[in-house]
Amino acid sequence: MRARLREHRHRLGVEAASRYPDLPRLAGTPLLTRPEWTPTRPVPLDELRLTLGDSPPLPQLPGAGYSGLMAELDAPTVFENRPTYRLLNATLTGEPRLDFGPGTYFDHIETGEAAAHEYAAGGPTPLRDAIGDPCDLSRRPANLGVSVLTVRSGPDPTFFLHWRDPARVGHAGGLYQVVPVGVFQATAPGRDHLDFSLWHGILREYAEELLGEPERSDVDYGAWPFAAAMTAAWRAGRLRAHCLGLGVDPLTFATDLLVSVVFDGDVFDELLGDWVGHNEEGSVTERPFTAASVAGLPMQAAGAAVVRLGLDADLR
Repeated sequence: MRARLREHRHRLGVEAASRYPDLPRLAGTPLLTRPEWTPTRPVPLDELRLTLGDSPPLPQLPGAGYSGLMAELDAPTVFENRPTYRLLNATLTGEPRLDFGPGTYFDHIETGEAAAHEYAAGGPTPLRDAIGDPCDLSRRPANLGVSVLTVRSGPDPTFFLHWRDPARVGHAGGLYQVVPVGVFQATAPGRDHLDFSLWHGILREYAEELLGEPERSDVDYGAWPFAAAMTAAWRAGRLRAHCLGLGVDPLTFATDLLVSVVFDGDVFDELLGDWVGHNEEGSVTERPFTAASVAGLPMQAAGAAVVRLGLDADLR
């Protein structure tokens, strides 16, 4: 059934959206959303307030044990139950804010990935039915993915797409996605004062997914030359980072913050010009920043939404 899910993941995701006719969809894609998750203008990333507290208990759900079976029968290359920041509340209108508590990576596997397997099987869906509205963050644990649309601006702007190798990843294998993308999490226990930052998480993902560097832990962001150069360029306005929305994948319940990072061409070439075509999770391509570049591709819902939002906002 995992093989069936991989083979038909895109079609199943489009179909699963029809299970939620009362929920709005973001940018005409299958990505489910809420009115307070769709800002009327791009929100500068540094205007998004983050809080970290305790996670409330969750209702009992019938997906327990799926991560163990997946590890035994169909484990991807990277499959570890790491601590994460669980999204508890979110608003991107008015005073934009995201509230978090502690969570784990397998929280999503036991709910969202199990619900996707259940849906692919074509029979009863007790887990999906028990969760109900997947945009209700009190009904399930929600790890936050940060999907970043990377644009190299200029007369003919380009952007980057990532094909996610199903043999290497535990989520969204076989689909195209923007790059970089990563789960919002700390690199090690006791580092919330350093790692509880969307920008710092994005920096680590750029190094891994576009530069092909190994995953970093115990990072000193001030002493890391790449992080210091990226941050200096951001502060100088030579790259611009904005939040465009928040949404939930209708098949897997993956919850993604949609972010754009637009680089001046010379800054991109200086900081990321040595980008790699292959990384630990799949392959990367550079394409013209046009709607035609994604037409007909099996895109992850979050990737499709952030590309459309970026094009609508004329990010160049």
